[in-house]
Parts: sequence; structure tokens; C-alpha cells
Amino acid sequence: MTYETARHLADSWGLLFTMLLFVGLVGWTFRKGAGRVHHDAANMIFKEDDNGQDTH
Repeated sequence: MTYETARHLADSWGLLFTMLLFVGLVGWTFRKGAGRVHHDAANMIFKEDDNGQDTH
């Protein structure tokens, strides 16, 4: 494979793959029902206090 061929593939298919990956990851983050998962992950450190008791 020559440099020109590799560059052509990277400019066309590499860009397409990167854009599809980006759109897929953004879509996965904002999918329906993901809010609860994100809320649970953000508040995970507050589930137990210093005495080991559950705060919820």
C-alpha cells in the first residue's frame, strides 16, 4: 500500500467511520432511559456515609 492510497482511504472511509462512531456515542449517551443511569453514577459516592449507613 502506498502513501497516497493510505491517505485516500483515511480521508474518505476514516472520516466516515469517525463520524459514525461520534454520532453513535452521542446517541448512546442521550438515549431514552439513560438519565437514571447517569444520575445513579453521579450520586454513587453519596450512597454510604462515614458510618456505613445507607443515606437513601
